[in-house]
Amino acid sequence: MPKIVDPTERRREVVEAVFRVVARSGVAQASLRNVAAEAGLALGSVRHYFDSHGQLLTAAAREMARRVEARLLRRRDQVRPSDDPLQVAQEVAGEFLPLDTARADETAVWLEFVIAARTEPALREVAVELHDGLRTVAGLVLQRLGVDDPVETERLAALIDGLTLGGTLHPGRLRPPMIRAVVLRHLEDLCPKDTSARRKPGC
Repeated sequence: MPKIVDPTERRREVVEAVFRVVARSGVAQASLRNVAAEAGLALGSVRHYFDSHGQLLTAAAREMARRVEARLLRRRDQVRPSDDPLQVAQEVAGEFLPLDTARADETAVWLEFVIAARTEPALREVAVELHDGLRTVAGLVLQRLGVDDPVETERLAALIDGLTLGGTLHPGRLRPPMIRAVVLRHLEDLCPKDTSARRKPGC
């Protein structure tokens, strides 16, 4: 009997292969042929699901965005009213940062996609969505701390962008403990102590 192929599982295998190729060699090397070889599949098998290089990259980029969103939703569902808002804010921001092996690999691929989007029309729409999504989350994080300021939202998003870039390009110099410390210091600076030495409401 012919082998029954699960289309969803096969697409997942191909997208995982895209991530590995991009992380190792960059977007330029994520051709249909190279991805097929990485996945251990015939080129025709990959073409059955993805017609072009652009379609393949777009699918992979959207899958990355979906994974980050899923993590954020799980984090949201775990938050209790009694949780420290500052700690919650720090943890949510950390979902975008290279704080462990899995997230370091993810941010390396994310940066490759973002850089490629400058010249790859197929990736531009996804890159804009990722850009806007980060700023939406940054705004929600700050609202939880009692801060409603579009400038501060952009500043937090820019901080995360910078730490992602630095932590990915210079992992030996900008390590996870320092990344966490920078984020915490920034969030604490938004929550100055009042005269009774207590945090402002929400901080």
